[in-house]
Amino acid sequence: MLLLDSPPAESHTLTEDVQGILIGTTLVALGMQFLRASELVTGQIAGLALLISYPTGWTFGAIFFLLNLPFYWLAIRQLGWRFAVKNFCAVALMSSMVDAMPLVLQINPVHPALGATLFGILAGIGLLSLFRHGATLGGVGIVALWLQDRNGFKAGNTQLLFDLGVFAIALLLFPWPVVAWSLMGAVILNGIITVNHRRDRYIARS
Repeated sequence: MLLLDSPPAESHTLTEDVQGILIGTTLVALGMQFLRASELVTGQIAGLALLISYPTGWTFGAIFFLLNLPFYWLAIRQLGWRFAVKNFCAVALMSSMVDAMPLVLQINPVHPALGATLFGILAGIGLLSLFRHGATLGGVGIVALWLQDRNGFKAGNTQLLFDLGVFAIALLLFPWPVVAWSLMGAVILNGIITVNHRRDRYIARS
């Protein structure tokens, strides 16, 4: 539950929410294309989905969607049905976009420094757009927003702590330079969230 002294969330119309969620998911999906073009990984549930997709050959979108399902219980119980539905829609959209974009957009291999930077910026702004319209991409994002709304612990910091665990696993599967560049992208992403997503401006639900 939210603290009683939490300021009211800024109200958005349905049209504004749809626009914000579409823009956010599109930016994150585009960022994922640069991540793939530089053969890097990322953190959070998206990172776990990528780690599973590489050796299994399963599509990222399907794995990402399935891994997020258990987190909807927390979303419904602590943040409400409206928040949970927005998350479900955002996850479904992003999962579909990541798998569909390569059919219409081909990105040549890029240096990992550029790939990590572009991913971090695009995904960071995309997630910020989702947060400000009462949505996340599920998983750790739900936990991060809940903790920030409950006790003020920065959502970006929660995500980065989880990311460190994902990258520790990645070290077992990828060369350390790949993991190091990937971590740089995650730091950029979460830095954008930490600086720009403030509890006194936006909270998960009204």
